[in-house]
Amino acid sequence: MPLPEIMLGVLWVGLTAYVLFGGADFGGGVWDLLAGRAEGGRPRRDLIEHSIGPVWEANHVWLIFVIVLMWTGIPPVFAALSSTLYIPLTLAALGIIARGAAFAFRKVSTELPQRRLFGAAFAFSSVATPFFLGTVAGAIASRRVPAGIAKGDLVTSWVNPTSVVAGVMAVGTAAYLAAVFLTRDAQRVGDERLAEDFRRRALGCGIVVGVLSAAGLAVLAWDAPRLFAELTSGRALPLLVLSVAAGLLSLVLLWRRAYVAVRLTAALAVAGLLWGWGVGQYPELLPGVTLRDAAATDSVLAASLGALAVGALLLVPSLWWLYATFQREHTAPAAREHDRR
Repeated sequence: MPLPEIMLGVLWVGLTAYVLFGGADFGGGVWDLLAGRAEGGRPRRDLIEHSIGPVWEANHVWLIFVIVLMWTGIPPVFAALSSTLYIPLTLAALGIIARGAAFAFRKVSTELPQRRLFGAAFAFSSVATPFFLGTVAGAIASRRVPAGIAKGDLVTSWVNPTSVVAGVMAVGTAAYLAAVFLTRDAQRVGDERLAEDFRRRALGCGIVVGVLSAAGLAVLAWDAPRLFAELTSGRALPLLVLSVAAGLLSLVLLWRRAYVAVRLTAALAVAGLLWGWGVGQYPELLPGVTLRDAAATDSVLAASLGALAVGALLLVPSLWWLYATFQREHTAPAAREHDRR
């Protein structure tokens, strides 16, 4: 396989990891916002904090990975996106910073007003950040980012029907993933009532996201007809079918309380939609710019991919160990305490 295609595939794997893991983190902030009043919502917020606390910073590794690989592998695309879409990208970056700071400060705050302030900042940033990142995806999908430095409109490139739908979908998908993951986390610590609560939220959110997906296709048919054609009758159709089937199966598994299996099917539903978009748009990355036009030289790509391969030998096992250690060591005591009661 040619190096540009390998590079793009690796980049899309990193983007998928960020959408799944980082998206679930943002979704936790959405449910934090909707958890309820201070006392009534405390069990939900405690579970959210317990679930994302050890990994929320690590998940941003995937975003850095995507940015660096785009910068080195397809620099004209990176230049066009970062200049035309600097407003939503800046707002997303500010949201990531505010979210992280608020999450850290809330954990060490002892006064209720302070915790409410930082909690509100954390929750609001968790909604705003995926929304703005979604508008960036919508701008690319609707072909509103031309090649060149700041050649696209700085406002309408990301304030348009496709971008708005993509932003709302990003928030909804993040909330759905988080609810699915939190059902199993609640079950693991022995809190069946909380597991039921997030199960109901996941079912409701999954239905809403499904409706939004159908509405999104209608918007694409009007606003981005080329991508719509690829998704509904072209190369990307099998991936769209896979996404829909996995999404429906996820709802069935949630209904049957199969909390482990539904994590896989929910992730597959989101990944299928993301890869369907990628396949549908390939090989054109920007209007009139194909992957071969934008890719760096083979020597640069070979060096970059080689460095990534070496780094992956350290990164992937480290992340796996982080997740495994967190779940084993932090949930077992809670489960034992529940058994004693």
